[in-house]
Amino acid sequence: MKKLLIVIVVGAIYFHFYPNEKLNSWVFEQKEFVLSYFSDATDTKVRLKSDKIYQDLAKDFGQFNSQEKAYVAEITSSREKVKRFNEQYCKSKKQTPKLHRDNLAKVCHTIGKYSNLL
Repeated sequence: MKKLLIVIVVGAIYFHFYPNEKLNSWVFEQKEFVLSYFSDATDTKVRLKSDKIYQDLAKDFGQFNSQEKAYVAEITSSREKVKRFNEQYCKSKKQTPKLHRDNLAKVCHTIGKYSNLL
């Protein structure tokens, strides 16, 4: 354990006085990855369960065809997909060929109710 600590200190001193650009960029990338991983793991914010949107839309599924239902199920399979769909279609007001205009409006309205939890 003592030897490992000595190696770490010697390495830190060496790289402090003789920096290597590639190594520094690699260390920075690894540090960002580890910090984002721990941030996601220890996040205490209230988050939206993606199936909540699907459950809210289920009462309107009489107006959706089978392909649209499958697409909504695919969208609501994860919070990241819901967030991506919201940015790509709802906020930018773009049309998707997989949903009818009225059904897209319903999906966007439902996502909009929970947008602060995404």
